[in-house]
Amino acid sequence: MKLSSVLIAVLAELSVVYGQDCDAEAPEPIPPPGPDGRYTISAPGIKAQFIPYGATLTNLFVKDKNGKDVDVVLGYDDVAYYPKDPGHPVYNSIPGRYVSRIGKGTYTIDGKVYKTELNDGENTLHSGTNNWSFRFWNVTALSADSITFGISDASNSSLGMIGRVDASVTYSLKNSTWRIQMTAVSPDNKTPVMLTQHTYFNLDAYKNPATPLVWNHTLYAPYSKRYLEANQGAVPTGKILTADPGTINDFASDPAQLLGHARSDPKFQGNCGADGACEGYNGYWLIDDAPKHAVVASLSSAFSGIKADLRTDQPGVVFYSCSWMDGSAPVKSTQGLNSTTQKVVKSSCIAIEAQDYPDGINHPEWNRTSHQILGPGQTYKWDSSWTFGLL
Repeated sequence: MKLSSVLIAVLAELSVVYGQDCDAEAPEPIPPPGPDGRYTISAPGIKAQFIPYGATLTNLFVKDKNGKDVDVVLGYDDVAYYPKDPGHPVYNSIPGRYVSRIGKGTYTIDGKVYKTELNDGENTLHSGTNNWSFRFWNVTALSADSITFGISDASNSSLGMIGRVDASVTYSLKNSTWRIQMTAVSPDNKTPVMLTQHTYFNLDAYKNPATPLVWNHTLYAPYSKRYLEANQGAVPTGKILTADPGTINDFASDPAQLLGHARSDPKFQGNCGADGACEGYNGYWLIDDAPKHAVVASLSSAFSGIKADLRTDQPGVVFYSCSWMDGSAPVKSTQGLNSTTQKVVKSSCIAIEAQDYPDGINHPEWNRTSHQILGPGQTYKWDSSWTFGLL
């Protein structure tokens, strides 16, 4: 009896110390996904579906000019195929812990050189082949209009990425807006951290009988006259260039300018490197002097009538026009004129990725190092949203 009394007293004291009620109910378990393996959230004018693999958005339905629901992002019908796809195009997932390329697969922190996996020629892409887009995340919260995924990334589980990083992403919907908020901490070590949501769009959902390509989309980035010069491997050289109005890399001068406005320019083929093989765009545009909450990029299509407006707290954005899609991936059954035969072909989508400067950890002249090296006692934050409307 005496021992029982002591144990009861100790448990009562612990409950006070840790702010827990020993009689409190356990938190409600997260409901399982739907029969198709997807978690679905919705709000007026918008519906989104997700899977834990890569914290991936698989479907995003918005209204077109006829009031019909259109799935405007790429992906697969079979959720089990995402981990199996040998091409792994990072469809609408969270790559990490450091996105884009690390030149020569090396970086330095406090005088120590770290080597990362060379998975993109002589460079590292998205932290290598065990990056966060290849991982199953945990669903930590779910409601009718939001979902949160979490990941704990052990030290060196991606080669050269030292120190544990704990991160989360919350996707939420409201009034035709999809918001993405990310946080990360590295409790023990300084380590590179730079994230993005790697979203691939085709606002026509491959339903335009005239073309599956996105060159008929309009792209306007009014605060992005400047861009990073890149070498043939799509790694920044360090130079910051300015796009003159009407030139290939100009998206700031004309709100009505087509994404494919420069296709007749002989330099368009090879504009994104690979010794002439990369058609169109695979680079980084700076966002300069944008007012808070301003629309920094607007993608639209006259065929569907859909307009997508990006707001972000990031200093720039990657535009990648899907030059490396080889026609092997199928179009989803929610898309296309004939999804049994249609494929995702070259230049038929655009990935728009808000993020910090690519390879900024190797370019101190940009003064982005403090934004890309996360250490103990610091919290990384990332916040962007897409608002969908009509032209």
